[in-house]
Amino acid sequence: MIGEIITLMLMAFALGMDAFSVGLGMGMFKLRLKQIFSIGITVGFFHVWMPFVGMFAGKFLSEKFGTFASLLGGLLLILLGIQMIWGGLKKDEESTLAPVGFGLILFALSVSLDSFSLGLTLGIYGAKTLLVIAFFGVAATILTWAGLMLGRKFQGWLGSYGEALGGSILLAFGIKLLLPLLS
Repeated sequence: MIGEIITLMLMAFALGMDAFSVGLGMGMFKLRLKQIFSIGITVGFFHVWMPFVGMFAGKFLSEKFGTFASLLGGLLLILLGIQMIWGGLKKDEESTLAPVGFGLILFALSVSLDSFSLGLTLGIYGAKTLLVIAFFGVAATILTWAGLMLGRKFQGWLGSYGEALGGSILLAFGIKLLLPLLS
C-alpha cells in the first residue's frame, strides 16, 4: 500500500509538471491572484475527470484483453514520457492563449490529456481510483498555482526543464511496468 501511494504521488507530480511548465509561461500575463486561483482549480478539475474516465476505459480493456492490455499500458506510459521530454526540450515558441473563458478550458484540457492516458494505464493495472484522482487533482492544482506564481516572478526560465523532468518520471514507470512482462 505504501509503495502504491509513493508511486501515485510521483506520477501525480510528473503529470502536474506539464501544468507547472505551461503555468510558468502563463504567469507572464500579469494575472490577479483570483485568476490564478480559478486557473488552478480548473486544471485540478480536469486532472480529476480525465484520469477517472481513462481508468474506467483501462479496466474495461484489462478485463477484455488481459496481458495485451498490460503491455499496451506500459508502452503508452513510455510514449507519453518520451513525448513530454521531447516537448520540454524543443525550443520553439508556444502559442500564447489568454487563460480566461475558452482559453482557460483549452489550457486545462491540453495539460490534462496525458492524465487520461495515464488513467487508462492505471485502470489496466487496477490502481485505486479514489487515490489516483485525489493525488492527480491536488498535485495538478498546486503545481499550476506554483507555476503561475513563479511565472510572475521568473517568466519562464524553468518551464521546459520541468516538463522534461515529468516525462522522465513517466518513462521510468513505463519501463518498470514492462519489465515483468518481458521476463
